[in-house]
Amino acid sequence: MKPFHRKILFFELILLYIMLILTVKGNIVTDPDTRMVSQVRWDREDGDGIDVYKELPGKVALTFDDGPDPYYTEKLLDGLKARGVKASFFVTGIHAEQNPEIIRRMYQEGHLIGNHTYSHIQLLKSNREKYKEELAKTSEIIQNITGEPVLFVRPTYGTWDKKLEKELTMLPVMWTVDPKDWCQENAACIAESVVKKVKEGDIILMHDQYDPSVKAALMIVDELKRQGYEFVTVDEMMLE
Repeated sequence: MKPFHRKILFFELILLYIMLILTVKGNIVTDPDTRMVSQVRWDREDGDGIDVYKELPGKVALTFDDGPDPYYTEKLLDGLKARGVKASFFVTGIHAEQNPEIIRRMYQEGHLIGNHTYSHIQLLKSNREKYKEELAKTSEIIQNITGEPVLFVRPTYGTWDKKLEKELTMLPVMWTVDPKDWCQENAACIAESVVKKVKEGDIILMHDQYDPSVKAALMIVDELKRQGYEFVTVDEMMLE
């Protein structure tokens, strides 16, 4: 055997030995660029190494409307903080005025805070100016608390006028998964309906004013994190 070929064989044997050690230990290596996981398992029946490639799920955004609530929103924030998850909160001006310390906490803990009108008014042809005034008032309330301008709005009932985007310099955020948590009392059922439907890039609509909703939201976080999903705020979802 030629010396050159002998060197190649030597390095191949070393590489095989390293792979064997990793196989026995059941090591998992994650490539952040490809978001692929290579898991090597040891088959003790015949001694063959089996490579299993599994693509990780992508990003999803968890959003909450109508708050903040002095009890349930705090409970939700505690749960999200414990899990290292950031969410997006679309607050009404009246509740932001009543609970500025919660708005401040949302901001300090890295959550996105968006506009959901002052009184949860629905946009109609007959009240466009009032609707616009409520959005402007709510943005001012939030900015006075956080010191940051409000760039995103969750249109109440999904009704929107695109001209308002330029007039108010705000982007609307709709949703793709709606478990209608506000009218259900079973947290497990709410969570299951979301987990069954969710896919990469989804924006999940929930509310932070109800006990079942908060419990369900944390169940959803636990299960989707277990599956490999990454939770992001809507600005990252929409602007990347």
